[in-house]
Amino acid sequence: MGFPGDVPLLLTLCSCFCQAAAQTPLVLNTWAFADAAERAWLTLNSGGSVLDAVEQGCRQCEVQQCDGTVGYGGSPDECGETTLDAMIMNGNTIEVGAVGGLRRIKSAISVARAVMEHSDHTLLVGESASIFAQNMGFLSEDLTTNRSLSLYLEWLRKNCQPNSWRNVSPNPETNCGPYKPIKEHGSKYKTKPRPQVNLHSHDTIGMIAIDKLGSIAVGTSTNGKIHKISGRVGDSPIVGAGAYADSTTGAAAATGDGDVMMRFLPSYQAVEYMRMGIDPTTACQKAIKRIQKYHPRVFGAMICVNKTGSYGAACSKSPGMDQFHFLAFNPAKQSEQIVDCI
Repeated sequence: MGFPGDVPLLLTLCSCFCQAAAQTPLVLNTWAFADAAERAWLTLNSGGSVLDAVEQGCRQCEVQQCDGTVGYGGSPDECGETTLDAMIMNGNTIEVGAVGGLRRIKSAISVARAVMEHSDHTLLVGESASIFAQNMGFLSEDLTTNRSLSLYLEWLRKNCQPNSWRNVSPNPETNCGPYKPIKEHGSKYKTKPRPQVNLHSHDTIGMIAIDKLGSIAVGTSTNGKIHKISGRVGDSPIVGAGAYADSTTGAAAATGDGDVMMRFLPSYQAVEYMRMGIDPTTACQKAIKRIQKYHPRVFGAMICVNKTGSYGAACSKSPGMDQFHFLAFNPAKQSEQIVDCI
């Protein structure tokens, strides 16, 4: 794979304290989605804006269905339908566009940008978001593929395991729905252990772009948690949870167990840490440790960059995950990097 300046794609192993020297322009994204990073980098270096770079990079993952966790044809919900979440944010203006539970439209990141640029709103969800997209000229098409249908049918054969229900009848650990709530007087609601994750069960591309003038944008795109309850929206399209950008300070993006992570607004928290003068790696770590205080076994990971282009990353160790891969492209190098989880 070739890049401007013929700098090869390298693999860099970092400790959990990995900190990169400042340099711009920069493209940073979660996971080893190299084609997405390359598309964003080429867009930025051919005169495109940081918003263009983030949109095109995330869109590349949507087209390629990165790991089956981004774009159409992946992560069917409990009714067998694939729906999409996405968000894009302009760090210069603090404008945001986002969509949640988007149906029948393949390019969620582009619809999110349309929300930002053609409405006064920040977040549109569900069927109404799809109608908005069609009015903006986006093609309505089925997001189901043979693969997603196969995943759904296999899940049904396994008595709908795993699922996201609790405190319902029949027992969701052994049965499919429909379910009804358990309302026994004085009963204590049960909590469920979070499902074990692995390298291919994550669900989001988060991307940050910063140009030579210091303009910053962030974006996210995902098809969410597999076998989720219909209507579920995760952290990816939530401002401050899935991502956040402020060109006066920096930006952050998150990936992992979105149902837990969105409760802590880790991306916003990390940017605020950097506003206090904390370096990007430490900012990521502090945001992750805040989640670990309440959920020590939940996987989450973050990338952070300050306004000068210095960047870092962190992740929380959980069963099945003890490292986090991300990509960094700047004039000095284009490399996949790995951090050990804390």
